[in-house]
Amino acid sequence: MSKTSIPRIEYLRVQNYRALRDLELKNITPLTVLLGPNGSGKSTIFDVFAFLSECFTLGLRKAWDKRGRFKELRTRGQDGYIVIELKYKETKESPIITYHLAISENNKGPYVAEEWLQWRRGKTGQPFRFLNFKEGEGQATTGEMPDKEDKRDNEKLESPEFLAVSTLGQFAKHPRVSALRRFITGWYLSYLTADNTRTQPEAGEQERLSASGDNLPNVIQYLKEQYPERLEHILNTLSNRIPRLEKVDASIMPDGRLLLQIKDAPFTQPILAKFASDGTLKMLAYLTVLYDPDPPQLVGIEEPENHLHPRLLPELAEECRAASANTQLMITTHSPFFVDGLKPEEVWVLYRDENGFTQAKRTADMQGVKEFIKNGALLGQLWMEDYFDVGNPLINSKT
Repeated sequence: MSKTSIPRIEYLRVQNYRALRDLELKNITPLTVLLGPNGSGKSTIFDVFAFLSECFTLGLRKAWDKRGRFKELRTRGQDGYIVIELKYKETKESPIITYHLAISENNKGPYVAEEWLQWRRGKTGQPFRFLNFKEGEGQATTGEMPDKEDKRDNEKLESPEFLAVSTLGQFAKHPRVSALRRFITGWYLSYLTADNTRTQPEAGEQERLSASGDNLPNVIQYLKEQYPERLEHILNTLSNRIPRLEKVDASIMPDGRLLLQIKDAPFTQPILAKFASDGTLKMLAYLTVLYDPDPPQLVGIEEPENHLHPRLLPELAEECRAASANTQLMITTHSPFFVDGLKPEEVWVLYRDENGFTQAKRTADMQGVKEFIKNGALLGQLWMEDYFDVGNPLINSKT
Protein backbone atom coordinates (compact mmCIF):
# COMPACT_ATOMS: atom_id res chain seq x y z
CA MET A 1 0.00 0.00 0.00
CA SER A 2 1.26 3.44 -0.85
CA LYS A 3 2.17 5.49 2.18
CA THR A 4 0.28 8.48 0.79
CA SER A 5 -3.01 6.52 0.56
CA ILE A 6 -3.39 5.90 4.29
CA PRO A 7 -5.89 8.00 6.24
CA ARG A 8 -4.27 9.75 9.21
CA ILE A 9 -5.92 11.27 12.25
CA GLU A 10 -4.11 14.53 13.08
CA TYR A 11 -6.33 15.94 15.82
CA LEU A 12 -8.69 14.66 18.49
CA ARG A 13 -10.99 16.60 20.78
CA VAL A 14 -13.22 14.93 23.34
CA GLN A 15 -15.70 16.66 25.64
CA ASN A 16 -17.73 15.25 28.54
CA TYR A 17 -16.57 11.64 28.06
CA ARG A 18 -15.87 10.35 31.57
CA ALA A 19 -12.70 12.07 32.86
CA LEU A 20 -12.20 13.76 29.48
CA ARG A 21 -14.00 16.99 30.29
CA ASP A 22 -12.29 18.84 27.43
CA LEU A 23 -9.22 17.18 25.99
CA GLU A 24 -7.33 18.12 22.81
CA LEU A 25 -4.54 16.22 21.11
CA LYS A 26 -2.96 18.21 18.27
CA ASN A 27 -0.45 17.14 15.62
CA ILE A 28 -1.06 13.45 16.25
CA THR A 29 1.72 11.34 14.70
CA PRO A 30 1.39 8.00 12.82
CA LEU A 31 2.75 6.32 15.97
CA THR A 32 1.19 7.88 19.07
CA VAL A 33 1.84 6.56 22.59
CA LEU A 34 -0.06 7.52 25.74
CA LEU A 35 1.51 7.15 29.16
CA GLY A 36 0.71 8.31 32.66
CA PRO A 37 -0.29 7.13 36.12
CA ASN A 38 -3.09 4.66 36.76
CA GLY A 39 -6.41 6.45 36.38
CA SER A 40 -4.95 9.27 34.31
CA GLY A 41 -7.19 8.57 31.31
CA LYS A 42 -5.10 6.41 28.95
CA SER A 43 -7.71 3.68 28.69
CA THR A 44 -10.48 6.28 28.42
CA ILE A 45 -8.91 7.78 25.29
CA PHE A 46 -8.50 4.25 23.93
CA ASP A 47 -12.18 3.65 24.69
CA VAL A 48 -13.20 6.78 22.76
CA PHE A 49 -11.90 5.11 19.60
CA ALA A 50 -13.58 1.84 20.58
CA PHE A 51 -16.88 3.62 21.28
CA LEU A 52 -16.82 5.43 17.93
CA SER A 53 -15.96 2.22 16.09
CA GLU A 54 -18.79 0.36 17.83
CA CYS A 55 -21.26 3.15 17.02
CA PHE A 56 -20.53 2.41 13.35
CA THR A 57 -20.41 -1.38 13.55
CA LEU A 58 -22.93 -2.23 16.30
CA GLY A 59 -25.01 0.93 16.49
CA LEU A 60 -25.14 3.83 18.91
CA ARG A 61 -27.56 2.21 21.34
CA LYS A 62 -25.47 -0.94 21.87
CA ALA A 63 -22.26 1.03 22.29
CA TRP A 64 -24.09 3.39 24.67
CA ASP A 65 -25.74 0.69 26.77
CA LYS A 66 -22.48 -1.26 27.02
CA ARG A 67 -20.88 1.72 28.79
CA GLY A 68 -23.66 2.52 31.24
CA ARG A 69 -25.38 5.30 29.25
CA PHE A 70 -25.17 8.96 30.33
CA LYS A 71 -24.98 8.02 33.99
CA GLU A 72 -21.56 6.42 33.52
CA LEU A 73 -20.36 8.03 30.29
CA ARG A 74 -20.88 11.75 30.79
CA THR A 75 -18.33 13.60 32.87
CA ARG A 76 -19.58 13.93 36.44
CA GLY A 77 -21.17 17.28 37.18
CA GLN A 78 -21.52 18.25 33.51
CA ASP A 79 -24.69 18.81 31.49
CA GLY A 80 -23.56 19.16 27.89
CA TYR A 81 -23.37 16.79 24.96
CA ILE A 82 -20.70 14.13 24.69
CA VAL A 83 -18.60 15.40 21.78
CA ILE A 84 -15.98 13.59 19.69
CA GLU A 85 -14.21 15.57 16.97
CA LEU A 86 -11.57 14.22 14.61
CA LYS A 87 -9.47 16.00 12.02
CA TYR A 88 -7.98 13.63 9.47
CA LYS A 89 -6.56 13.39 5.98
CA GLU A 90 -7.61 10.70 3.55
CA THR A 91 -4.21 10.93 1.85
CA LYS A 92 -1.04 12.89 2.44
CA GLU A 93 -2.02 15.40 -0.26
CA SER A 94 -5.74 15.74 0.51
CA PRO A 95 -7.31 18.55 2.58
CA ILE A 96 -8.02 18.10 6.25
CA ILE A 97 -11.55 16.87 6.96
CA THR A 98 -13.22 17.53 10.32
CA TYR A 99 -15.75 15.04 11.68
CA HIS A 100 -17.89 16.26 14.57
CA LEU A 101 -20.24 14.02 16.54
CA ALA A 102 -22.34 15.19 19.52
CA ILE A 103 -24.49 12.70 21.44
CA SER A 104 -27.27 13.29 23.91
CA GLU A 105 -30.00 11.25 25.59
CA ASN A 106 -33.75 11.60 26.12
CA ASN A 107 -36.44 9.33 27.56
CA LYS A 108 -36.25 7.15 24.43
CA GLY A 109 -32.50 6.63 24.68
CA PRO A 110 -29.38 8.06 23.03
CA TYR A 111 -29.56 10.17 19.90
CA VAL A 112 -27.21 12.08 17.61
CA ALA A 113 -27.68 15.74 18.53
CA GLU A 114 -25.21 17.03 15.91
CA GLU A 115 -23.12 15.41 13.23
CA TRP A 116 -21.18 17.14 10.51
CA LEU A 117 -18.29 16.86 8.09
CA GLN A 118 -16.42 19.80 6.69
CA TRP A 119 -13.25 20.65 4.82
CA ARG A 120 -11.41 23.63 3.44
CA ARG A 121 -10.59 23.48 -0.27
CA GLY A 122 -7.14 25.04 -0.61
CA LYS A 123 -5.17 27.01 1.98
CA THR A 124 -7.30 30.14 1.74
CA GLY A 125 -10.73 28.68 1.01
CA GLN A 126 -13.66 28.98 3.37
CA PRO A 127 -14.63 25.85 5.36
CA PHE A 128 -17.44 23.99 3.61
CA ARG A 129 -19.74 21.70 5.58
CA PHE A 130 -20.73 18.97 3.12
CA LEU A 131 -22.68 16.93 5.66
CA ASN A 132 -24.74 18.61 8.36
CA PHE A 133 -27.30 16.77 10.51
CA LYS A 134 -29.19 17.49 13.72
CA GLU A 135 -31.35 14.91 15.42
CA GLY A 136 -31.72 12.71 12.35
CA GLU A 137 -32.39 15.40 9.74
CA GLY A 138 -30.05 17.38 7.54
CA GLN A 139 -28.27 17.84 4.23
CA ALA A 140 -25.49 16.05 2.42
CA THR A 141 -23.68 17.37 -0.65
CA THR A 142 -23.00 14.75 -3.31
CA GLY A 143 -19.93 14.30 -5.48
CA GLU A 144 -16.33 13.22 -5.40
CA MET A 145 -15.11 16.66 -4.28
CA PRO A 146 -18.21 18.22 -2.68
CA ASP A 147 -18.42 22.00 -2.90
CA LYS A 148 -21.12 24.65 -2.48
CA GLU A 149 -21.99 24.50 -6.20
CA ASP A 150 -22.75 20.78 -6.04
CA LYS A 151 -26.12 19.20 -5.45
CA ARG A 152 -27.27 19.14 -1.83
CA ASP A 153 -29.78 16.47 -0.79
CA ASN A 154 -32.15 16.87 2.13
CA GLU A 155 -32.29 13.65 4.09
CA LYS A 156 -34.22 12.30 7.05
CA LEU A 157 -32.95 9.21 8.82
CA GLU A 158 -35.30 6.57 10.15
CA SER A 159 -34.30 7.48 13.69
CA PRO A 160 -32.14 10.21 15.31
CA GLU A 161 -30.34 7.28 16.95
CA PHE A 162 -28.66 6.51 13.60
CA LEU A 163 -25.39 8.10 12.54
CA ALA A 164 -25.64 9.94 9.23
CA VAL A 165 -22.10 9.00 8.18
CA SER A 166 -22.78 5.32 8.89
CA THR A 167 -26.07 5.44 6.96
CA LEU A 168 -25.27 7.70 4.00
CA GLY A 169 -21.78 6.27 3.74
CA GLN A 170 -23.30 3.17 2.19
CA PHE A 171 -24.24 5.14 -0.95
CA ALA A 172 -21.82 5.70 -3.84
CA LYS A 173 -23.03 9.26 -4.38
CA HIS A 174 -21.34 10.28 -1.11
CA PRO A 175 -17.74 9.09 -1.66
CA ARG A 176 -16.18 11.30 1.04
CA VAL A 177 -18.75 10.10 3.57
CA SER A 178 -18.20 6.52 2.42
CA ALA A 179 -14.45 6.90 2.87
CA LEU A 180 -14.89 7.95 6.51
CA ARG A 181 -17.30 5.08 7.13
CA ARG A 182 -14.79 2.57 5.73
CA PHE A 183 -12.01 4.15 7.75
CA ILE A 184 -13.79 3.90 11.10
CA THR A 185 -15.35 0.46 10.57
CA GLY A 186 -11.88 -0.86 9.68
CA TRP A 187 -10.18 0.12 12.94
CA TYR A 188 -8.53 -2.66 14.94
CA LEU A 189 -8.48 -2.22 18.71
CA SER A 190 -6.67 -4.94 20.63
CA TYR A 191 -7.60 -6.27 24.06
CA LEU A 192 -5.22 -9.18 23.66
CA THR A 193 -4.56 -11.68 26.44
CA ALA A 194 -2.13 -14.58 26.29
CA ASP A 195 -4.75 -17.02 27.62
CA ASN A 196 -7.09 -16.30 24.72
CA THR A 197 -4.38 -17.17 22.19
CA ARG A 198 -4.28 -20.71 23.61
CA THR A 199 -7.68 -21.67 22.21
CA GLN A 200 -8.27 -24.46 19.70
CA PRO A 201 -10.78 -22.89 17.31
CA GLU A 202 -12.52 -24.49 14.35
CA ALA A 203 -10.25 -24.72 11.30
CA GLY A 204 -10.60 -21.99 8.72
CA GLU A 205 -8.46 -19.14 7.49
CA GLN A 206 -9.06 -15.74 9.09
CA GLU A 207 -7.30 -12.65 7.79
CA ARG A 208 -7.12 -10.58 10.96
CA LEU A 209 -6.51 -11.22 14.62
CA SER A 210 -9.58 -10.74 16.79
CA ALA A 211 -9.59 -8.12 19.55
CA SER A 212 -8.96 -10.80 22.20
CA GLY A 213 -6.53 -12.87 20.09
CA ASP A 214 -8.60 -16.05 20.32
CA ASN A 215 -8.26 -16.78 16.58
CA LEU A 216 -4.45 -16.69 16.45
CA PRO A 217 -4.26 -20.25 15.01
CA ASN A 218 -6.66 -19.24 12.22
CA VAL A 219 -4.50 -16.23 11.34
CA ILE A 220 -1.38 -18.41 11.27
CA GLN A 221 -3.25 -20.83 8.98
CA TYR A 222 -4.24 -17.93 6.71
CA LEU A 223 -0.68 -16.62 6.46
CA LYS A 224 0.65 -20.14 5.90
CA GLU A 225 -1.74 -20.67 2.97
CA GLN A 226 -1.86 -17.18 1.44
CA TYR A 227 1.31 -15.33 2.51
CA PRO A 228 4.00 -17.91 3.36
CA GLU A 229 6.82 -15.38 2.89
CA ARG A 230 5.15 -12.97 5.31
CA LEU A 231 4.72 -15.76 7.86
CA GLU A 232 8.37 -16.71 7.45
CA HIS A 233 9.36 -13.10 8.13
CA ILE A 234 7.16 -13.02 11.26
CA LEU A 235 8.67 -16.27 12.54
CA ASN A 236 12.23 -15.13 11.80
CA THR A 237 11.55 -11.95 13.75
CA LEU A 238 10.01 -13.96 16.58
CA SER A 239 12.97 -16.36 16.70
CA ASN A 240 15.29 -13.36 17.06
CA ARG A 241 13.26 -12.29 20.10
CA ILE A 242 12.64 -15.71 21.66
CA PRO A 243 15.82 -17.79 22.15
CA ARG A 244 15.85 -21.23 20.51
CA LEU A 245 12.43 -20.89 18.93
CA GLU A 246 12.50 -22.79 15.63
CA LYS A 247 9.00 -23.18 14.18
CA VAL A 248 5.32 -22.30 14.67
CA ASP A 249 2.65 -24.27 12.85
CA ALA A 250 -1.14 -24.52 12.74
CA SER A 251 -2.35 -28.06 12.08
CA ILE A 252 -5.89 -29.30 11.51
CA MET A 253 -6.99 -32.00 13.96
CA PRO A 254 -9.29 -34.90 12.97
CA ASP A 255 -12.22 -33.20 14.71
CA GLY A 256 -11.80 -30.07 12.57
CA ARG A 257 -10.16 -27.88 15.16
CA LEU A 258 -6.89 -26.00 14.70
CA LEU A 259 -3.89 -26.85 16.83
CA LEU A 260 -1.12 -24.27 17.23
CA GLN A 261 2.24 -25.91 17.88
CA ILE A 262 5.58 -24.34 18.74
CA LYS A 263 8.93 -26.09 18.29
CA ASP A 264 12.07 -25.18 20.19
CA ALA A 265 15.57 -26.30 19.24
CA PRO A 266 17.12 -28.77 19.90
CA PHE A 267 13.94 -30.75 20.70
CA THR A 268 12.43 -32.84 17.91
CA GLN A 269 8.81 -32.63 19.06
CA PRO A 270 6.82 -29.37 19.19
CA ILE A 271 4.73 -28.36 22.17
CA LEU A 272 1.12 -27.24 22.13
CA ALA A 273 0.57 -23.49 22.28
CA LYS A 274 -1.26 -23.87 25.58
CA PHE A 275 2.07 -24.87 27.13
CA ALA A 276 4.08 -22.04 25.53
CA SER A 277 5.06 -18.97 27.51
CA ASP A 278 2.78 -15.94 27.69
CA GLY A 279 5.53 -13.79 26.21
CA THR A 280 6.01 -16.05 23.18
CA LEU A 281 2.31 -16.04 22.36
CA LYS A 282 1.85 -12.31 22.88
CA MET A 283 4.87 -11.43 20.77
CA LEU A 284 3.63 -13.76 18.01
CA ALA A 285 0.18 -12.16 18.16
CA TYR A 286 1.56 -8.61 18.01
CA LEU A 287 3.77 -9.47 15.04
CA THR A 288 0.79 -10.84 13.10
CA VAL A 289 -0.89 -7.45 13.61
CA LEU A 290 2.18 -5.34 12.80
CA TYR A 291 3.03 -7.38 9.70
CA ASP A 292 -0.53 -7.83 8.46
CA PRO A 293 -0.41 -8.04 4.62
CA ASP A 294 -3.47 -5.77 4.43
CA PRO A 295 -3.28 -3.80 7.68
CA PRO A 296 -6.20 -1.97 9.28
CA GLN A 297 -5.94 1.77 8.88
CA LEU A 298 -5.79 2.34 12.63
CA VAL A 299 -4.48 -0.07 15.25
CA GLY A 300 -4.90 0.40 19.00
CA ILE A 301 -2.89 -1.66 21.50
CA GLU A 302 -3.10 -1.43 25.28
CA GLU A 303 0.05 -2.07 27.33
CA PRO A 304 2.00 -4.31 24.93
CA GLU A 305 4.72 -4.72 27.56
CA ASN A 306 2.73 -7.21 29.64
CA HIS A 307 4.51 -10.62 29.77
CA LEU A 308 7.39 -9.41 27.57
CA HIS A 309 11.01 -9.14 28.67
CA PRO A 310 12.01 -5.46 29.12
CA ARG A 311 14.93 -5.82 26.69
CA LEU A 312 12.49 -6.71 23.90
CA LEU A 313 10.47 -3.54 24.27
CA PRO A 314 12.66 -0.93 22.52
CA GLU A 315 12.79 -3.27 19.52
CA LEU A 316 9.02 -3.69 19.65
CA ALA A 317 8.71 0.11 19.63
CA GLU A 318 10.88 0.22 16.49
CA GLU A 319 8.67 -2.41 14.85
CA CYS A 320 5.62 -0.33 15.74
CA ARG A 321 7.19 2.71 14.10
CA ALA A 322 8.01 0.69 10.98
CA ALA A 323 4.43 -0.57 10.87
CA SER A 324 3.17 3.02 11.13
CA ALA A 325 4.26 3.53 7.51
CA ASN A 326 1.22 1.41 6.58
CA THR A 327 -1.19 2.05 9.45
CA GLN A 328 -1.72 4.50 12.30
CA LEU A 329 -0.95 3.15 15.78
CA MET A 330 -2.33 4.32 19.13
CA ILE A 331 -0.66 2.61 22.09
CA THR A 332 -0.92 2.91 25.87
CA THR A 333 1.98 1.90 28.08
CA HIS A 334 3.46 1.96 31.56
CA SER A 335 6.90 0.79 30.44
CA PRO A 336 9.94 3.12 30.34
CA PHE A 337 11.72 0.44 28.27
CA PHE A 338 9.09 0.74 25.54
CA VAL A 339 9.27 4.53 25.77
CA ASP A 340 13.07 4.32 25.33
CA GLY A 341 12.42 3.36 21.71
CA LEU A 342 10.20 6.40 21.01
CA LYS A 343 10.62 10.01 19.89
CA PRO A 344 9.40 13.01 21.94
CA GLU A 345 6.84 13.90 19.23
CA GLU A 346 5.24 10.46 19.58
CA VAL A 347 4.57 10.47 23.34
CA TRP A 348 1.79 12.17 25.29
CA VAL A 349 1.76 12.19 29.10
CA LEU A 350 -1.67 12.20 30.70
CA TYR A 351 -2.46 13.53 34.16
CA ARG A 352 -5.41 14.75 36.21
CA ASP A 353 -5.73 18.46 36.94
CA GLU A 354 -6.86 19.91 40.27
CA ASN A 355 -10.51 19.36 39.24
CA GLY A 356 -9.94 15.68 38.47
CA PHE A 357 -10.15 16.02 34.68
CA THR A 358 -7.64 14.49 32.27
CA GLN A 359 -5.10 16.75 30.62
CA ALA A 360 -2.35 15.81 28.18
CA LYS A 361 1.09 17.19 27.38
CA ARG A 362 3.40 16.01 24.63
CA THR A 363 6.95 15.28 25.74
CA ALA A 364 8.30 17.27 22.78
CA ASP A 365 6.71 20.35 24.37
CA MET A 366 8.33 19.83 27.76
CA GLN A 367 11.28 22.05 28.60
CA GLY A 368 14.66 20.44 27.95
CA VAL A 369 13.42 17.05 26.74
CA LYS A 370 14.33 17.43 23.07
CA GLU A 371 17.76 18.81 24.00
CA PHE A 372 18.44 15.82 26.27
CA ILE A 373 17.44 13.45 23.46
CA LYS A 374 19.77 15.21 21.00
CA ASN A 375 22.60 14.61 23.48
CA GLY A 376 21.97 10.87 23.67
CA ALA A 377 19.42 10.49 26.45
CA LEU A 378 16.58 7.99 26.14
CA LEU A 379 13.00 9.11 26.63
CA GLY A 380 12.10 6.36 29.11
CA GLN A 381 15.13 7.20 31.22
CA LEU A 382 14.13 10.87 31.33
CA TRP A 383 10.67 9.76 32.44
CA MET A 384 12.04 7.63 35.29
CA GLU A 385 14.46 10.36 36.33
CA ASP A 386 11.52 12.76 36.63
CA TYR A 387 12.42 15.16 33.84
CA PHE A 388 8.82 15.24 32.62
CA ASP A 389 6.68 18.15 33.74
CA VAL A 390 3.75 15.90 34.63
CA GLY A 391 2.80 12.26 35.08
CA ASN A 392 4.59 11.25 38.30
CA PRO A 393 1.92 9.56 40.47
CA LEU A 394 3.93 10.33 43.62
CA ILE A 395 3.85 14.07 42.99
CA ASN A 396 0.74 16.21 42.76
CA SER A 397 -0.10 16.84 39.10
CA LYS A 398 0.59 20.30 37.78
CA THR A 399 -2.11 22.29 36.09
